[in-house]
Amino acid sequence: MESILMITLLLPFLSGLLVYAAADPRRTAGAAPLGKWLAVFCGGAEFVLLSVLFAGQWTVGGDTAVSVSFDGICGLGMNFASDGFRSVYCLVAGFMWMMSAFLSGEYFEHHEHTARFYLFFFWTEGATLAVFLSADLFTTFLFFEMMSLTSYVWVAQEETKDALKAAGTYLAVAVIGGLVMLMGIFLLYVEFGTLHMDRLADLAADRTGSVTLWAAALCLLVGFGAKAGAFPLHIWLPKAHPVAPAPASALLSGILTKTGIYGILLISCRLFFRDARWGNLILCIGVLTMFGGALLAVFSIDLKRTLACSSMSQIGFILVGIGMQGLLGEENALAVRGTMLHMINHSLIKLVLFSIAGVIYMGAHALDLNKIRGYGRKKPLLAACFLAGALSIAGIPLFSGYVSKTLLHEAIVEYGSSLRTVEWIFLLSGGMTLCYMTKLFVSIFVERNEDAALQAAYDASGSFVTQRKETIGKGKKGKTRTKKVWYPCSAIAVVGSAAVLLVWGLVPGLTMDPVSDFTRNFFGLPEFGHQVRYFALENLKGAGISILIGMALYFGFVRTCLMGTSEQGGREYRNLWPKWMDLENLVYRPVLLRILPTLSAILCRAADSLVDTLVVLLRKTVYRDSPLPYELPEGDTFTHAVGMTMNRISDFVGIFRKNGGEHKNYVHVLALKREQLQENHKIIGRSLSFGLLLFGIGLGLTLLYLIWQ
Repeated sequence: MESILMITLLLPFLSGLLVYAAADPRRTAGAAPLGKWLAVFCGGAEFVLLSVLFAGQWTVGGDTAVSVSFDGICGLGMNFASDGFRSVYCLVAGFMWMMSAFLSGEYFEHHEHTARFYLFFFWTEGATLAVFLSADLFTTFLFFEMMSLTSYVWVAQEETKDALKAAGTYLAVAVIGGLVMLMGIFLLYVEFGTLHMDRLADLAADRTGSVTLWAAALCLLVGFGAKAGAFPLHIWLPKAHPVAPAPASALLSGILTKTGIYGILLISCRLFFRDARWGNLILCIGVLTMFGGALLAVFSIDLKRTLACSSMSQIGFILVGIGMQGLLGEENALAVRGTMLHMINHSLIKLVLFSIAGVIYMGAHALDLNKIRGYGRKKPLLAACFLAGALSIAGIPLFSGYVSKTLLHEAIVEYGSSLRTVEWIFLLSGGMTLCYMTKLFVSIFVERNEDAALQAAYDASGSFVTQRKETIGKGKKGKTRTKKVWYPCSAIAVVGSAAVLLVWGLVPGLTMDPVSDFTRNFFGLPEFGHQVRYFALENLKGAGISILIGMALYFGFVRTCLMGTSEQGGREYRNLWPKWMDLENLVYRPVLLRILPTLSAILCRAADSLVDTLVVLLRKTVYRDSPLPYELPEGDTFTHAVGMTMNRISDFVGIFRKNGGEHKNYVHVLALKREQLQENHKIIGRSLSFGLLLFGIGLGLTLLYLIWQ
């Protein structure tokens, strides 16, 4: 098993290089067929290896971990381990990457820089798997940052103005979050002397009141929460998904956000195991994220932006489950199972929905609901796949999302009436989920487009077939014809993902319950206890309330307030969300780009003036110059002595005279040179570059000393 684990970690990085070479980066558009099929093969091979790893872990049980280590420098190595939870989520990640590889070949058929995408596509997979399989926080941080840098290329792939701006926001949040996380890792190492996850649980058991431990945990929460898209660090999520390619959006939403959840679970299950104070903090963040994401999704009229805001909301549902684990203490079995299952459900659901968004974009070349309206009217297979994901994420009975949301809801109810407000926000958010998913389904698959010609073109294409105009011949003899383009690989990605989602949710007792039992050791749960009757009347009641809320919001708010009259006299969707209510432009950019630099400049100027004042004061008091036996007119003792000597030589040797005139006063010349050197030294000494140079030299010497020791 150790060898399988090592190959699993190394194969994606090798696959990225192979596919990059096969896709022929010298081409300006599209990828060579060999690169497309090699990407599918490499994705499938990695999924097979992860299936073997999962099967082997299933055989020995989720409690037994398989570990492997790589030696590093300065005593810092990379440690990996696979247990029940890790093997399950790596299997989910491998499946999503394989299906995204199927979709990407046709999606990038006429795109530029496809080979570059494939390179970072597989490198991100390797970094993501390494995060899930990491056994200590140093390894987690190393690959967490690598994952952020490689996935940055996904967001910037199209290289448009919006894509580059969204990529900049994504990278800024990732880098700042990573730096804060690194500070937390330093504090944690100072507190415990180790970063190994299994040891942290025992060491932290008696120190939950430690100020250093809380400071470290909060720093880690910032880093992991930023990647998860938790409020208020969610600003990258609604902007990155619409501009990223659909195969990348599915992975950004379904898997990369889960690396952040994985980190928050590590803090909750290792550092603050069943701690009510920590549970309250995560619960508050979860409620804000859950409701805020659903609210943004209701107002959105862009398909992928709506799905991105939905991801934010579903991350909030998961965080609510993590918070309830701390509040319920030893009775947190429902919260543990609901958290785990909703993580998997959300990953599989977003794979289906974003893949369908990719198919729609390939056929319609648009994502605005008013432009793609009516695209799926005569596409029953595509509609059925979309409906499977929509009903599941809305928590409709007989679908997987209903099971996990029911468990989370019952965990809130089990805690007592003190969380009644949280319960109603939970049900309201679930209703809002049904509302915006209904809006998407009706606009794409039920309503007709106002442009009759465009609607006719949509109707003429099938679920995975579209019509494309091409020119035959050159010049005036060229003829334009309409050609049907088939998307067989995209069909495999969409239908295969939807089929897995349906099977996963239809028989929860045979699929979801065993998998959640298999992962319980990661959450510190000895056993789950009694089986849950998912379709009992009490459990159906919560889903029924959310359904009623959702329908009321759709017909009473979306169809009335969020729809207006178009230029053609028909009805169109409107985004009434105020543009100024953008947290990035309202808070983060002004603070980071204007307020903080201004305050820093003021503080640095004050500190510089204080130092100058102190130096002048010391110069006039403690370090006052000693009196000389005679006062020099200019320069110092050295320049005066050398200048006088050179003057005597000049008087003695006539060749030093100029045109018979007076000789140079070398005392004055040397004094001027001395003043010039002093002025240059002051300029260099006060420059930022000189300070950074000295800092770099000092840091290098420190690292050499550590390595030598």
